[in-house]
Amino acid sequence: MGKGIYFDLELFHFLRELKQNNNRDWFQANKQRYETKLKQPMLQFIADFAPELKKIHPRFVADPKPSGGSMFRIYRDIRFSEDKSPYKTQVSAHFQHHRSGKDVHVPGFYLHLEPGMCFGAAGIWHPDARTLIMIRKAIVNRLQDWQKVRKKIQLEGDRLVRPPKGFSADHPAIEDLKHKDFVSSVYFEEGRVCGPNFMSDVVTGYKRILPLVEFLTKAVGMPW
Repeated sequence: MGKGIYFDLELFHFLRELKQNNNRDWFQANKQRYETKLKQPMLQFIADFAPELKKIHPRFVADPKPSGGSMFRIYRDIRFSEDKSPYKTQVSAHFQHHRSGKDVHVPGFYLHLEPGMCFGAAGIWHPDARTLIMIRKAIVNRLQDWQKVRKKIQLEGDRLVRPPKGFSADHPAIEDLKHKDFVSSVYFEEGRVCGPNFMSDVVTGYKRILPLVEFLTKAVGMPW
């Protein structure tokens, strides 16, 4: 794996300023900064990450297309939001199973760069009710496999207060069955993001979480 510096601290300077000036006039005046310090570096990172992701697991895809690829748009969907700020204050990308289509709520990998909050995550975020039931049933039916996964990772995300309907409150994995998200993350300092080993850091982090992705992919009936 080659070393390379993809990002510099201007990425975080830009995002901090955008948070204070989240409007179209400011963004248009600073759009060239966005293109050169955020968009282009992230697309290059995704392109170089693609063969590394194939080594982690060949069914997951890093797509460097500027539109419709792995990188999320900077523009927020404000149609149904009380917050009408037009721009996201992070740069992010998702790396999904090649069978996932346009569904973002499936097992996969995620990269998030934001001032004070940089991380790589893997798993499944906000699955629909049917998918959530499939995961919970897989935990019950393959408890030993699940316990092996849990020894290696910390689960994050939203949880129910009470046991989910249809699952016993005294089940040995009941605290995990309460989860509504099944995600684990590895966190990076801004200096590491801007350093020569960031690609390696991301790859190492994703490999650590890979057993969770494997379990979830099989649980929802997708090919592994």
